Amino acid sequence: MAAPVSLGAPRLPSLTRVTATRTTPDRAPTAPATGGRPSGGPRRTLRAVVVGAGFGGLAAARELRRRGVAEVTVLEKGDRVGGVWRDNTYPGAACDVPSSLYSYSFAPKPDWSRRYGEQDEILRYIEEVAAREELLDLVRTRTEVTSATYDEERCRWTVATRTADGTTEELDVDLVVFAVGQLSRPHVPPLPGIASFRGPAFHSAEWDHDLELAGKRVAVVGTGASAIQFVPHLARAAGHVTVFQRSAPYVVPKPDRAYTRLHHHAFRRFPRTQGFGRELTRTLSELLNRTLGEDTVLTKAFVAAFRLHLRHQVADPALRAKLLPDYAVGCKRLLFSNDWYPALTRDDVEVVTHAVVEVTPDGVRASDGTFHPADVIVYGTGFKATEFLTPVEVTGRGTTLAESWADEAHAYLGMTVPQFPNLFVVYGPNTNLGGSSILSMIECQTGYLGQLVDRLLTGELEVAEVREDVAAGFDREVQERLSRSVWASGCSSWYQEADGRITTNWPGTVQEYRERTAVLQPSDFVRTAAPLRVSRSA
Repeated sequence: MAAPVSLGAPRLPSLTRVTATRTTPDRAPTAPATGGRPSGGPRRTLRAVVVGAGFGGLAAARELRRRGVAEVTVLEKGDRVGGVWRDNTYPGAACDVPSSLYSYSFAPKPDWSRRYGEQDEILRYIEEVAAREELLDLVRTRTEVTSATYDEERCRWTVATRTADGTTEELDVDLVVFAVGQLSRPHVPPLPGIASFRGPAFHSAEWDHDLELAGKRVAVVGTGASAIQFVPHLARAAGHVTVFQRSAPYVVPKPDRAYTRLHHHAFRRFPRTQGFGRELTRTLSELLNRTLGEDTVLTKAFVAAFRLHLRHQVADPALRAKLLPDYAVGCKRLLFSNDWYPALTRDDVEVVTHAVVEVTPDGVRASDGTFHPADVIVYGTGFKATEFLTPVEVTGRGTTLAESWADEAHAYLGMTVPQFPNLFVVYGPNTNLGGSSILSMIECQTGYLGQLVDRLLTGELEVAEVREDVAAGFDREVQERLSRSVWASGCSSWYQEADGRITTNWPGTVQEYRERTAVLQPSDFVRTAAPLRVSRSA
């Protein structure tokens, strides 16, 4: 009998597990911010660039400034802050993690309108926090980073940029933080004939809000987390919708609700009430992550509940058979929706389980030879999640990041890479979650970044470059654990590279990651001499 697989439960001893440190619920404990003032000796000055102004980039900028970095510049390709919540404006766009947990621990919001925040409200929250933390003045919008090159003699990075009007500039800095995320570059499959289609065609992250859908035949390619949100809206607006499903997702009820004035009053007057909801959500999500994929009573009960939900919302046995996943629960992202299945039962919605093999000027052809006419095509086909930092050309000590990651992306704790001193990645390789809030991971990472900055400012570390043996050992452990996880149990997902290696997800719980990033170990880093720049206030 095959051994059970695990979504998140740790299986190997951690390399740098911290057991004696008391952790707070929201983030790893870090050394107190000192404003860059060491107890003795000169104060080093640092300049930093943060690439990306979403949740991760803004949290990193806040931490850098809090720790005493002299100059912080945030470079953002878009026209405003917000990251994925700025870009994804499709109908029904919302978070699948309750807002109490999908928010910064240092910026609770007592007046969320719903338990699960919608796109426009999450974007406003990001902008409000950025303004309140005085981060907006650090941000240069419409500015794309094209390359980052390390000068080994000066221990400095040259960051090349290009603005929307074509103006180029180079910034000379000590520290580079990439916070572009895993879900920032839309993926459209290279289907034969895709350029021949006569009608409007777009990815869900590039929604055409000016398009009139009444009476139109719409083909939707993909049934992932975005599609289950926008398809119900398309079904109500369009004349007919054809949904092309590669594999059926597990979709469970979304326990959403609108908050009342009583909720808002309680959250403001008694913050612990909202804090309790945050901790309850955290606890349940950690439990779910550890359980899915294992042959336990809880998993069997979860699958039974899913089947009852599907039977309750889809009466037609033939359609229900199409919507039944053929892989272990947890192998792909678990989805939450109350209107996905009802939308698929409509007379003007068709579910096609044959793969799309060709796009023609007038529609889509499936692998069984059937032609499906369409006036509009919407691609809900996800993002290039495994192409970390692409297309930026990053050159470190004698190598490029493309060369270093030729055999797939890897980074120590998902954040630092050998031969790339003073380069840091937020939401990098193997830090994604199968459930829970990615903001919990991001705050662990920015806290760890803060510890690195403290040691750079005081001179305890001349430059921050992780040792190759430390990074290699960490990667071996992570990949060994992931090879026995539910994500490696046979399904195809965006978590994996073409060869099956999982470069996106963290194999443990958020709590384990919090413990492992709680206290930085200087011995994990290379000892290298660097020029000392002393501030006038030293």
